[in-house]
Amino acid sequence: MNPLLDRYERDRRRLLMERSVSGRLGTTLQPLDVPEQPLPPSDMLRGDLPMPEVSEGEIVRYFSQLSQFNFSIDHNFYPLGSCTMKYNPKLNDEISSTPGMAQLHPYQPESTVQGALKLMYELQGYLNEITGMSANSLAPMAGADGELAGMLMTRAYHLANGDAQRKYVLIPDSAHGTNPASAAMAGFEVVTLPSDARGDTDLDALRSSVSDELAGLMITLPSTLGLFDGHILEVCRVVSEAGGIVYGDGANLNALLGRVKLGDLGFDVVHSNLHKTFTQPHGGGGPGAGPVIAGPKLEPYLPTPIVTRHVEEDGSERYSLSAPENSIGRMGAFHGNFGALLRAYAYIATLGAPGIAGISEDAVINANYILSRLKDDFDLPYDRVCMHEVVLSARSMKRAHGVNALDVAKRLIDYGIHPPTMYFPLIVEEALMIEPTETESRETLDYFIEVMKTIAQEAADEPDLLHDAPHDTPNTRLDEALAARRPYLRWRPEP
Repeated sequence: MNPLLDRYERDRRRLLMERSVSGRLGTTLQPLDVPEQPLPPSDMLRGDLPMPEVSEGEIVRYFSQLSQFNFSIDHNFYPLGSCTMKYNPKLNDEISSTPGMAQLHPYQPESTVQGALKLMYELQGYLNEITGMSANSLAPMAGADGELAGMLMTRAYHLANGDAQRKYVLIPDSAHGTNPASAAMAGFEVVTLPSDARGDTDLDALRSSVSDELAGLMITLPSTLGLFDGHILEVCRVVSEAGGIVYGDGANLNALLGRVKLGDLGFDVVHSNLHKTFTQPHGGGGPGAGPVIAGPKLEPYLPTPIVTRHVEEDGSERYSLSAPENSIGRMGAFHGNFGALLRAYAYIATLGAPGIAGISEDAVINANYILSRLKDDFDLPYDRVCMHEVVLSARSMKRAHGVNALDVAKRLIDYGIHPPTMYFPLIVEEALMIEPTETESRETLDYFIEVMKTIAQEAADEPDLLHDAPHDTPNTRLDEALAARRPYLRWRPEP
């Protein structure tokens, strides 16, 4: 490479604010057009506020180039749909941005937001139909908030029945990591259930754990192993007959849509991550929505508010916000993330029943396609048909070549693919949880499969190539522990 171009490329990649040059301005302030106000007391003022001095063109290029370093679902493949890193139709973003929806205020009188309330009411109905439940509250702000709501409802139910001694919640070791935290926050003690050799709930361990102190069970279906629990009907029966509540973590609901209703299996309450299953861009910390959906047993304890429909004497409809009879109260401000609810409504209404069933079909087919193509290159902890995600392992690769799951994940970046979820579920050594989602084409999956096969060969032939990956990024492998403990988040002037 030309040395001059090489130096320019290095400088461009650094993109540090040390490019500040005294006297350069990126903006010109207009003359003051309001009365000048007195300053605060001097002890509250800084003597100086050093800021980078750059031109407008330089600052535009700086942020534009930074944006090109972002790994975007619009440009690349994310094999971790668990965090909603999947394609979300732009139409739903457009609908949620219309002024009549985006500019509503939660304190507006109900008479001025009847359209929005009707939309929420119909979304409640959609979710009841999809899950086989009888009622729900859209208020929880995300999946973990929905989990906590379900556990608080469970506690309220037992206390109302005079069962204050019910203090244990059973949670399989293949559940989502937030489940134990949600149970503990609601005041319960957690008992972990092991998985059996097939990855299902160990029924002997379950039966030996039930007593009159059992409050309930929290189970993720499909599990984080990507498996449908073959014992689920027996699991629900045992817990229910012992007087416990069966709680379903519905974060993986996109594997079941139109195929299985959790209420029909014996679940009493479930939450749905709308931001995962129903098109709300959530990865990276965006707003979520985790409605909690209940059967008749827990319906009176739903958090407030819920939307109710009234038919007037003239036949007209009116919608209002109300509180269930024995509501556990609010889970957050107002009535949930309306923009996320609107996107979910648009997605469900656009697809209809056939389209909803197609989501689960495509998600399961895609995951099993990857499983069938890669099971000879990576360990498959549970050699059986998976659901929407497949968990592979780099265990043998680590023992034979010293290459672990992190090395594989970092090497994927060099091929333009974001790493999948790593080291989870915890019960799988060197786990790589791959969720292709329902929206990826066969061509994309084939490319991913070929890259994974190439990396497996590289691990055997050139393990150091993986140890030092990624190689083609602005920053190579970082000290992740140091980055988490001492993040460098803002520009500081040179001394």
